[in-house]
Amino acid sequence: MPKASAWESSSSAFNEPRSVVRKLLARTQHEGVGAIVRRSIGGLELRHFDPFLALDEFSVTAPAGFPDHPHRGFETVTYMLQGTVRHEDFEGHKGTIEAGDLQWMTAGRGIVHSEMPAEEGTQKGLQLWINLSSKHKMIEPRYQEMPSNDIPETSVDGVKVRVIAGESLGIKSPVYTRTPTMYLDFTLQPDSHLQQSIPNNWNAFVYVLEGKGVFGAARSPPVAAHHLLLLGPSGDGLEAWNRSPKPLRFVLVGGEPLREPVAQLGPFVMNTEEEIDQTVEDFANFRNGFEKARHWQSESAERFEF
Repeated sequence: MPKASAWESSSSAFNEPRSVVRKLLARTQHEGVGAIVRRSIGGLELRHFDPFLALDEFSVTAPAGFPDHPHRGFETVTYMLQGTVRHEDFEGHKGTIEAGDLQWMTAGRGIVHSEMPAEEGTQKGLQLWINLSSKHKMIEPRYQEMPSNDIPETSVDGVKVRVIAGESLGIKSPVYTRTPTMYLDFTLQPDSHLQQSIPNNWNAFVYVLEGKGVFGAARSPPVAAHHLLLLGPSGDGLEAWNRSPKPLRFVLVGGEPLREPVAQLGPFVMNTEEEIDQTVEDFANFRNGFEKARHWQSESAERFEF
């Protein structure tokens, strides 16, 4: 039986795939309060991958979660895979993020929020941290939220894609990426084949969610779930095959490098240590973007008594 292939719209210029230059297994660790994450970017093995600061595959069961905590200087992208998470912040923004939904939060100069399970059972998802350039680090916070039904999706020759950011297989996401970013959720049926272009000079990676797949070169060994694959800088894009009897699901994420210094202290990401010191002072003294943190506590914190 011939293998099906899905070709990205610009594949006529696709002459050479990007190679896989590094493979990492995202091992479990504890974060927040009782939450379990598999951290691939942002850990000891891979501190940053410009412009990406962290990638967590998280799993939480109430009362565990991520109670009230601050951010400054970057964006968080939460993509739910299973269950529902309730989000609240000190600006009064609140709501639920259900399976398949997207929340793209620009923390900018400062936000304090909580992310807690909204129902019984285990809630699972991905959270990606994307750095902001120095000129955007102190902008006002903003949100882009998209329910699952509004995320552009299409299927071609056994390949389904959900376009969270960027463009693939002729469809495009309406999400605005202040740091230019592509974020694609692919499911390949058995015996299917994909080529997806990646802009020149962008850094890109694959994170495998389900099944086993071959990436980069046709004779490469298959890669299983919970592995991160860093793609090399040269080549036209990603080539992938599903030669297993079960579906293969992975995300392809790419971004334009900022090429700026990174100074980080937990949830604060700036360009210099002096800016980090200033951020710590701002948060401690409820100023310069953190004024509303003085008297705010999330409903989840009150309910679970954090």
